[in-house]
Amino acid sequence: MPTGPFASSVGVGRAEPEWAALNLVTGVCGRDGIHEGGNDAEGPLPLGDDIMSGDLSTCPRDVDLLIVGAGLSGAVLAERCSRELGMTSLVIDKRDHLGGNCYDYVTADGIRCSKYGAHLFHTQHERVWRYVQEFSQWLPFDHRVKGRVVADDGTTKLVPIPPTQETVNALFENTDVQGEAEMQAWYDTERVAPPNGRSASNGEEAALSRVGPRLYEKIFRHYTKKQWDKYPKELDASVLMRLPCRTSTDDRYFPDQYQALPARGYTRIFENMLLGDPNVTIRLNCDFFRHRTNGTLPKHGLLVYTGQIDSYYAALGMPKLEYRSLRFEEEYVPSPPGGFYQELMVVNYPGEDVPYTRIVEYKHTPNQPRGTRDGKVAGTVIAREYSTDVGEPYYPVPNPENRELYEKYATLAAKERGVCFVGRLASYKYFNMDQAILNALEMFDNLRETGRLEPKRAPHEFGPGDGPK
Repeated sequence: MPTGPFASSVGVGRAEPEWAALNLVTGVCGRDGIHEGGNDAEGPLPLGDDIMSGDLSTCPRDVDLLIVGAGLSGAVLAERCSRELGMTSLVIDKRDHLGGNCYDYVTADGIRCSKYGAHLFHTQHERVWRYVQEFSQWLPFDHRVKGRVVADDGTTKLVPIPPTQETVNALFENTDVQGEAEMQAWYDTERVAPPNGRSASNGEEAALSRVGPRLYEKIFRHYTKKQWDKYPKELDASVLMRLPCRTSTDDRYFPDQYQALPARGYTRIFENMLLGDPNVTIRLNCDFFRHRTNGTLPKHGLLVYTGQIDSYYAALGMPKLEYRSLRFEEEYVPSPPGGFYQELMVVNYPGEDVPYTRIVEYKHTPNQPRGTRDGKVAGTVIAREYSTDVGEPYYPVPNPENRELYEKYATLAAKERGVCFVGRLASYKYFNMDQAILNALEMFDNLRETGRLEPKRAPHEFGPGDGPK
């Protein structure tokens, strides 16, 4: 059993020195405006009754922007338009908190947890990294994932995911890969290209062409089925084509040059962006569609819509787009040996014998409140994740049918006057956090340069998001 947080000689949450050195975040950086103003709260700040009320009658009756959704896209646009252009915004959200799916909080036992699953900030975009440092202090963190996988000898091994030399050597008998050249040669002998020299036409062909049948079967096939309720052959090739093929011993999940966690959690970022800005009004527990039906929305120059694009057009009776959601089964473990339930923050379960996809134990992160970091909290919280098609939408389901349907919605959206569709749900595209921020920043650039709030590039041009692999 684990005896402490997952760490290396570099520190808690850090990779081995050779790979940790590739992370350009080397220490505490950025600034926390609220903290610097004297607020040492580790968890979300209490919000006023007016914010929580959902009551639009107490809001300004005329705003420049009516923003539906208090997640990343909406918050960035509200902040930029206020600070740079002096524009007013009303930000509304049907949920009872800021931050959308990034929302995190501190339990009564003093453990920082995420309500909607683990969020790991990583980016290659220096502009995004500079921007987020304006609203939070950050700590370096090299996210690593391991999976419990049955090896050829019948034993269950805890191995790095994405696969590395260690993964291959642990799972397959008579395999002793040493060095990158041997690992590349191993891949070359394992891979199965699509027939007749054509490109992969589905996820299974893509996976076989990337990692070969043995790794595919042990790590990716059943995990994909649990995530999507579809086997890889039923999904676009793009879903599995992004499988990393590591030849080195680098067991970090992401290769990006900036990898970090916000020192007081993600919710604090949104508080620093929005609270206290006289140009920004917030109403939570506020249903946009109900107010639209009742005619109680305030007058606004532009509607910024970050919700599901098919929900916006629900009255037309068109088919719904498919989304996958997550169900979290949380458990408080009072006193596990050494204070931790598992060996590291995220452990995947790729086998078909286990119904959940992974277990997350947040206590391993270095941005826990001080008491937890100092070992004063004996218990821990784990969250088993189950993929489902019921609940808050997380991931668009990429297959030809959904892509064709989305294009019909996008055609309608392009003709909509006075409405800007932005973000993951409105674009039917899984954006990573940094991609969502960059997309919003570029839209703001367009507004400042041309007077039009619209994307500078199509969603697919941002590349694949992490999503479920």
